[in-house]
Amino acid sequence: MTANASPPDLAELPVTIRDVERAAARLAGIANRTPVLTSRALDRHTGARVHLKGEHLQRIGAFKFRGAYNAIASLDEAARRQGVVAWSSGNHAQAVACAAALLETPATIVMPADAPEVKLAATRGYGAEVVIYDRYREDRRVIGRQLAADRGASVIPPFDHPDVIAGQGTVALELAEEVGDLDLLVVPVGGGGLLAGCAVAAAARLDDVEIVGVEPAERRAAREALATGAVVEVPVPRTVLDGQQTPEIGTRPLAIFQRLVDRVIGIEDAAVLATVRTLAIRTKQVIEPSGASALAAVVTGHLDVTGRRVGVVLSGGNIAPDLLARAVTADTPLAW
Repeated sequence: MTANASPPDLAELPVTIRDVERAAARLAGIANRTPVLTSRALDRHTGARVHLKGEHLQRIGAFKFRGAYNAIASLDEAARRQGVVAWSSGNHAQAVACAAALLETPATIVMPADAPEVKLAATRGYGAEVVIYDRYREDRRVIGRQLAADRGASVIPPFDHPDVIAGQGTVALELAEEVGDLDLLVVPVGGGGLLAGCAVAAAARLDDVEIVGVEPAERRAAREALATGAVVEVPVPRTVLDGQQTPEIGTRPLAIFQRLVDRVIGIEDAAVLATVRTLAIRTKQVIEPSGASALAAVVTGHLDVTGRRVGVVLSGGNIAPDLLARAVTADTPLAW
């Protein structure tokens, strides 16, 4: 929502602040209320006051737990007994597996063959059945929906679902409660559930806040959808931002973006890896590339943040050990 704009009529959106508040009530005592981190060195570098919402410290290591738990908890008891099916490159997979285990619901997860091994192992560790597919040749949605039909299970999609979006919106709800007004909120965007939910919460709780999404430079799904007003499917990009490789955003997220999100920008892999490295060395926080994409846009000057109060979502920390080692030992300057 552009600074100084009139507040929109939020009641007409696919997800409202009331939905986010109900999700917060379901998640109370279940999800971690993650910390807000600050760094004087980061503030000096940017000329801003930057507040980092640490969702890498959420259950399963990412914000995805919020939406998955809210969606499964919203099912009636009979539906939960039948089980759930989801598809994901990793964090939503772990989130559904963990939430299903807590709610004693069988879970089947469709995951790409090239998903990070740490995410595959964690998903299986929560007790879910994992079905592998080739993300460059097969459609995970077709596979997942067929499995759900065969088993009478409920589909819990990674982003285009009102209860998933509402659960993700509790990230910004907590951030607003913790730090008060912000001038700018910067959020990673893959399928759009996190950015959509955060936009709903921020627009309702923060005055005159600018809301910006960040996606991989090689993937223009969110930018093209905003430009054309329609969901656009793009080729799966080859990027280290594996949590943001989905070829499209959802229809519900797009409807919310069109009303509340000011813009989406692209960020390069190199800038993200430098940010991952700097976070590990300067702040001792382990963040996966997709989790660091929003902060990378801030520290590299893609956004003018001078003199502003900025909220940034660090969306996850499930990075493969070899990639973390590569980022930390790189012979490149720190991002700040």
